[in-house]
Amino acid sequence: METQVSQPGSAAKNLLINNGTSRRAIMDKAAQVGVTVGGTMVFVALLLIFFYLLYVVKPIFDSAEVAPVASADYHDSKPALMVGSDEQNEIMYRVSQLGKVDFFDTQTSQLVRTEQINTPAGSHVVSSSAAMPSEQRFALGLSNGQVIIAGVEFGVTYPDNKRLITPKLRFYNGSAPLTVDADGHALNHLAFDYSSDKMSFVYQDDDRVWRISRQEGEENMMTEEVEWVSYSGTIPDAPVNVQQQLMTPDQRQLILSSGDKLFVYDIRDAEAVSLRQVLELGRAKAKVTNVSLLAGASSLLVSYDSGLVQQYFQVNGDQGRQYQEIRDFDNHAGIKSVASEFYRKSFVTITDDGNLSLLYTTSQRELFSEKFDLKNPGTVGFSPRSNALVVEADGKLNLFSVSNTHPEVSWSAMWSKVWYEGYPEPKYVWQSTSGSDDFEAKLSLMPLAFGTMKAALYAMLFATPLAIAGAVYSAYFMSPKVRAIVKPTIEIMEALPTVILGFLAGLWLAPLIEDNLPGILTLLVLLPASVLSSAYAWHKLPAKWKQRLPDTYQEIMLIPVILFIGWFSFAISPSLESAFFGGDTRMFITNELGITFDQRNALVVGIAMGFAVIPTIFSIAEDAVFSVPRHLSNGSLALGATTWQTLTRVVLLTASPGIFSAVMMGLGRAVGETMIVLMATGNTAIMEWSVFEGMRTLAANIAVEMPESAIGSSHYRVLFLAAFVLFIFTFFFNTIAEVVRQRLRERYSSL
Repeated sequence: METQVSQPGSAAKNLLINNGTSRRAIMDKAAQVGVTVGGTMVFVALLLIFFYLLYVVKPIFDSAEVAPVASADYHDSKPALMVGSDEQNEIMYRVSQLGKVDFFDTQTSQLVRTEQINTPAGSHVVSSSAAMPSEQRFALGLSNGQVIIAGVEFGVTYPDNKRLITPKLRFYNGSAPLTVDADGHALNHLAFDYSSDKMSFVYQDDDRVWRISRQEGEENMMTEEVEWVSYSGTIPDAPVNVQQQLMTPDQRQLILSSGDKLFVYDIRDAEAVSLRQVLELGRAKAKVTNVSLLAGASSLLVSYDSGLVQQYFQVNGDQGRQYQEIRDFDNHAGIKSVASEFYRKSFVTITDDGNLSLLYTTSQRELFSEKFDLKNPGTVGFSPRSNALVVEADGKLNLFSVSNTHPEVSWSAMWSKVWYEGYPEPKYVWQSTSGSDDFEAKLSLMPLAFGTMKAALYAMLFATPLAIAGAVYSAYFMSPKVRAIVKPTIEIMEALPTVILGFLAGLWLAPLIEDNLPGILTLLVLLPASVLSSAYAWHKLPAKWKQRLPDTYQEIMLIPVILFIGWFSFAISPSLESAFFGGDTRMFITNELGITFDQRNALVVGIAMGFAVIPTIFSIAEDAVFSVPRHLSNGSLALGATTWQTLTRVVLLTASPGIFSAVMMGLGRAVGETMIVLMATGNTAIMEWSVFEGMRTLAANIAVEMPESAIGSSHYRVLFLAAFVLFIFTFFFNTIAEVVRQRLRERYSSL
């Protein structure tokens, strides 16, 4: 009797099935574990990159640290002219206004040496003046019209392999005083500066007349000896009562502070001194306590007893370069002392109750503020390396250690407009290096972020229409035989090194576009018009004409049209240039339209980087369109929809998540592209949307400047911050792309 119940197989057969199932299960599990581990490692790698960038960037936002290190008692009732220390902060010194110099060991707080500058018989010191802090130089004005110029120096020797720092004084005219006033008038309220070929002295004589004396050295061509020539004059319209007198190190300006006014003189010609500007410093219920020069002598710091500190520097205007109030700091009331660093824009203020504040002008940051035991503070001076501070207070010299590594960086300095010295208005500026020591760092990331977005925008404008249109045509209309050639050919373009594209863009495409700009513009107009016209003409052709061309190769009929339009556009370019642009398009754009034209501009970058992005967008979008199930399009056609209706209302909607992902992947590629931007633009950090101007991107900036930056410097860490911003940009765009793609998939998955 037959039965429908199947008999169990043999034991051997069941064993094979079980073994196969077991192997498949093991392989599936191994694949699952492998994918999980791989994905986790990718996630961990991203986290490590993220936190390492933060680790390098974090110190630039740290505050400064100031701590007391040592103090030494001094026994001199005369006020101090200047204080400071050597580079190693092992010896600190104090120069009195009468020329007595004391040197103290910071480890033992003992007086190690005292120098007293002797004056000629019958004369005495009536005034004294210190030069810029970086020069550690001072001058003593004598009652007989002479001056003694000296400076503090430190010799370093290594007896018994141990470093020994020996302080000493250096006299710049030998030990003999230099005669400034030939009539022997006393040099009251002396201001001076000294260079190898010029010395200038400004003083008030016994008749309270302000005078200037200058000596300029000229080298004799025959004997190679320096011959000094003297010039002298008076300071016109000078106030009689002056609280402070300052001379800029270039010996071009004299600044006299009298009451609540500041008189600025042009002293370039000692025999024709002129008053250039009178600044009103008066503030309600506030008294000026100090006027000083910031590092570089381009800015003035004016402090008030109310705690207000204002920065002035010269700005070009209708009346030439005039001092203008730029920014202010609301500090603690009762400011008694102000001192600036040697080469940076940091300065310190100390109030009468001992509150010490460290500030920075460019970033407008208060870096440090704390109250110390500093009664009756006097003169303050930084060490040459700006890592220590010497403060005279209540009969003691106090040495403080200073940790202030990145004062020039702040959030507002990087992302807001900053008014830099010499600029007519606040601007976004990236200029990280300069040849001078008193350079004001300009580390705004805005021009770099703007350049990144600008380059990506122009590249996407060029690449997106071409790539998506090509992908749709290839996946939906092209014959399989031609598609099998076209798709791999475009995809293999992605393997082309971008340095080659950048090389071609910079050395071939940029000059080509400059020489044939009318032809390029004509091509941009004629090419789409000719393609549409050709398609329309093909549509209107009689069917018997269309049948002469095999269906397989119909898609290549546009190649001759494109080649002809390209040749035609370039052929008529000289004629268009002569007819409409005076024979020189670049000069026409620059002179007539007032638009800056750079040979390596955004147009070149857009085309070159567009070619680099097209394969990425094309490949993903083509796969998305081609993967639309055939039953959807066939069903649409079966219901009577045309091919175009089926494409726009069924196929593209279904493929929209993939197409959107393709566009965002291309955007991410464009944002992070380096070599093409590096070689095809002028790398100028500007903020202009003009297609005829270049830009500097975050990636290109990192590639250019990272090898030249000092490890651990502010510049180095800001470049890492630029990389972090680029990382965030990419993460943001990819996240947005994934979110939108998921929503599109959910919306059109029911089709």
